[in-house]
Amino acid sequence: MAKNCFHCLEPIPKGISLSIEFENEAKPMCCLGCQAVAEAIIDQGMSDYYKYRTEIAGKVQELVPEQIKMFQSYDDEDIQSEFLTKQGDIAEILLSVEGISCAACAWLIEKQLLNLGHVVRVDVNTSTYRAMIKWDQSKLKLSTIIESLARIGYRAYPFQQDHEEQQKKQTAKSYVRRLGVAGLMTMQVMMFAFAMYFGMFSGMDDDFEQYFRWISFILATPVILYSALPFLTSAVRGLKAKQLNMDLPVSLAIFGAYAASSWATIFETGEVYFESICMFTFLLLLGKYLEFRARLKASEFTANLQKLLPLTARLINNNEEEIIAAKRLQLNDKVMIKAGETIPADGILIDGKTSVDEAMMTGEHAAVSKSKGDQVYAGTVNHDGVITICVNQIGQDTLINQIVRLQHQALTSRPKIAEITDKVAQWFVACLLVFASITAFSWYQIDPEQAFWITIAVLVATCPCALSLAIPTALTCAVAKLTQQGVLIKKSHVLETLIKVTNIAFDKTGTLTEGKFTLLDTKLFNADYSLEEVYAIAKSLENYSEHPISKAFMELSVASVELTDVVIETGKGISAIYKDQAVSIGKANWFCQFDEQRYDVFLYINKQVIAGFKLQDKIRDHAQSTLSMLKQRDLELQVLTGDPSNAGKELVNSLGISNIQTGCSPSDKQSVVEKLAADGKIVAMVGDGVNDSPVFNSAHLSIAMASGADISKNTADVVLLNSEISSINSLFDTAKLTRRVIKQNLAISLCYNGSILPLAAMGLIPPWVAVIGMSASSLIVIGNSLRLLK
Repeated sequence: MAKNCFHCLEPIPKGISLSIEFENEAKPMCCLGCQAVAEAIIDQGMSDYYKYRTEIAGKVQELVPEQIKMFQSYDDEDIQSEFLTKQGDIAEILLSVEGISCAACAWLIEKQLLNLGHVVRVDVNTSTYRAMIKWDQSKLKLSTIIESLARIGYRAYPFQQDHEEQQKKQTAKSYVRRLGVAGLMTMQVMMFAFAMYFGMFSGMDDDFEQYFRWISFILATPVILYSALPFLTSAVRGLKAKQLNMDLPVSLAIFGAYAASSWATIFETGEVYFESICMFTFLLLLGKYLEFRARLKASEFTANLQKLLPLTARLINNNEEEIIAAKRLQLNDKVMIKAGETIPADGILIDGKTSVDEAMMTGEHAAVSKSKGDQVYAGTVNHDGVITICVNQIGQDTLINQIVRLQHQALTSRPKIAEITDKVAQWFVACLLVFASITAFSWYQIDPEQAFWITIAVLVATCPCALSLAIPTALTCAVAKLTQQGVLIKKSHVLETLIKVTNIAFDKTGTLTEGKFTLLDTKLFNADYSLEEVYAIAKSLENYSEHPISKAFMELSVASVELTDVVIETGKGISAIYKDQAVSIGKANWFCQFDEQRYDVFLYINKQVIAGFKLQDKIRDHAQSTLSMLKQRDLELQVLTGDPSNAGKELVNSLGISNIQTGCSPSDKQSVVEKLAADGKIVAMVGDGVNDSPVFNSAHLSIAMASGADISKNTADVVLLNSEISSINSLFDTAKLTRRVIKQNLAISLCYNGSILPLAAMGLIPPWVAVIGMSASSLIVIGNSLRLLK
């Protein structure tokens, strides 16, 4: 029967004969790593770990000098500034710890670190796999702490929090503190209130009742002046900005009731309702806190992409490797990335070959092969090779930061429908205040004692919080889902416009096709020039082009020639002077009529055709199925391409599109789209982002395949970072579902407010039920929006 390792409980491989002594018994070990860790645990008097653990420990690798060197890099002050806080010599750090599986792990980690000495405090959270550590930095290095954890089998590294996350964490703590005060004081005040309600103080002197009123007043004051203060400050802030926000009716209810009860206490007249105010505030805060947590869940998918960036980088300088803070990297620095490490900056691969996980950018977890000359991006993971890159983008110019920036722009700029609902909500609040005043006046005539609390119920129950959340939460979730799928929304109107689109126009090259051309055939039409010279001139001319066709000529194994007076003529080709002759490469019939449709690109010298080149491009995967599904949506499809050849037309026809216009210049494409728009059509243009600015600006919606690192300069409204044409269908599906969710959210919020208003005005809804109803409606709207993330 096969034995299992005493430490990690995994089967012991054949031929391995390792053991340690535990409680006078030899315990088998599967590897030197597990043996070293088990010996360290037992030798340091922490053998109770093996008695009380409830989960399997992870398999351990022996520490190698390379890992120790990486641990030591965390002692660098530049690197520490990213994650370490100090008060004098006492430093504090939050570590992410891999391998924590149960409470015994937490005990083991705390014991190991406290045994080091100079460690003031260790708090291990087994649910978040993090450890908060305080220690005397003047006597103990951070690298020693991390290394000591590695020696007992736990890989630890600094947990990075961005500014936004810190703010959210502080907000959550503030909610909990305010809830705690409100909850504690509510229990005390309710205790006195119930005693008085049920006559437990009957027969006592009136002075005692007044005494208990004063105690209730004292206990309720911190609830109002601390726990309920955010409602008041928000309302005042709104009034200063000449806006009626959701917190205004709530503030009027809370502080009005407190003022009335305080008056009754001080002047010993009328009723007091301190217990109702406290409970009211507690329930409101509880609802707001639950709402905050739900909204946090909705936005967490779009936040913190910067966390993917590593803290350190291996800088290569004079063939020497130096580990530095990644933020210190400069343009043209050479950086080595080993297998399994995260790439610290955008760059060109200059040495080595590997595959890279670009899931953070494209949503696809399949590794992408990379070789010399390929672009790699910060935040992506190097899989299986040692590579060296030359940094070409740093800081805010890296692709990952561009994505974050553009994502925030899309979420902060509001679509028209959101602006409309905001205005409706403001008018609703104004109408609510008027209606509450009428309710108060009417009930004062009927039952003065009930008038005040019925008015408060009206103010709270009909607060349009759910209405204000209906659209923002849905849009946030939709953008998050699309980002996960590798679709970047750059403009706020995208999801709103998609559902109105009637026509889609496609560019061919790089959109319906992959844009990876190969040279199939070359024909010389003038015997005065050799094939090698023709190739040399063609390659040199195409070197000035950004069009995908140019890459086919870059593969030619000929030396380039010197050109002067280079001119790029959009939609036609490239011209220059070579040895006092006018040379050009571009479309057929540029300078003269030439009946040769077999070839795609022609070389001209002195405006005479010298050679023709036949090129081949591959249709994108899923192009056929994507176009078929778009047709099923009753969308009219057409292709606008600059390719004048019959081959291009046949390729498009094979995809089932009969409406094609060939040989289009950028201005021709723009004219076609403008004509469709003039006819009342809503047009989406799909291109590769190269020279598409004019037609993109004319279309109601523009979609571009990712064409390079600088996506911020791409004028499209949507960028398909994964370059998958099938994502267009996902885009339409998400837009349709988002519209449905928004309609449901608006219906829920309007139905709630419409039904609760008359009930509250008739005195059928007590204030505490009003609070629960308002909070529940908001949570239902947020929960409905979260369905978009599935």
